[in-house]
Amino acid sequence: MTRSERREAKDALFDGFASVAKALASGRRAEIVELLAQGERTVDEVAGELGQSLANTSHHLRTLARAGLLASRRAGTHVHYRLTSDDVLELWWAMRKVAVEQLGELDQLAHGYLGDRDRIETLTRDELIARLDRGEVVVVDVRPHAEYAAGHLPGAVHVPPDQLELLDELPDDREIVAYCRGPYCVYADDAVRWLHQHGRQALRLEDGLPEWRRAGGAVDL
Repeated sequence: MTRSERREAKDALFDGFASVAKALASGRRAEIVELLAQGERTVDEVAGELGQSLANTSHHLRTLARAGLLASRRAGTHVHYRLTSDDVLELWWAMRKVAVEQLGELDQLAHGYLGDRDRIETLTRDELIARLDRGEVVVVDVRPHAEYAAGHLPGAVHVPPDQLELLDELPDDREIVAYCRGPYCVYADDAVRWLHQHGRQALRLEDGLPEWRRAGGAVDL
């Protein structure tokens, strides 16, 4: 192999490595990965969550699938997508972690989406397990129904994000811990704020179901 041929071969190899990063080089596609970490979804469901057209959503999904990050199956007229492995989720988490640590404007961007979090107290997974063992808390899952049905924390009460008034029906003799998709999911924040406004004590889990599952936590179906 000549020197130029070796150079071309190396370029092709590293371009292959970079194709995975290229597939994630879109906020919408990164959002899709976080969404599918909650469970398998149809193209229509993903489009609805992203507020995108079916054509744009299908393009993003195919791009991720070509890079080996998603797998699909057809059921009737619907195509369902899922992450190909936990490694895809680990890749997204690593990318997110580096962005948070290295890009100063991420705090401002997060504040713009999530609002002021100063009054929202968080709870670690270990702290939640300890409080559950002592019967001190009620856990509330505020993700959409399809995600709750795909798996949730043991004993978690489901309150859809568009029906927060149902939080008023929760027992008032225990503190409430809300969780959703992860640390940058607004649904749990909204639930905690709603409960505070109605005179209830509430916290949010520091992350979400994917992190809980990855740490070996039990999941109910």
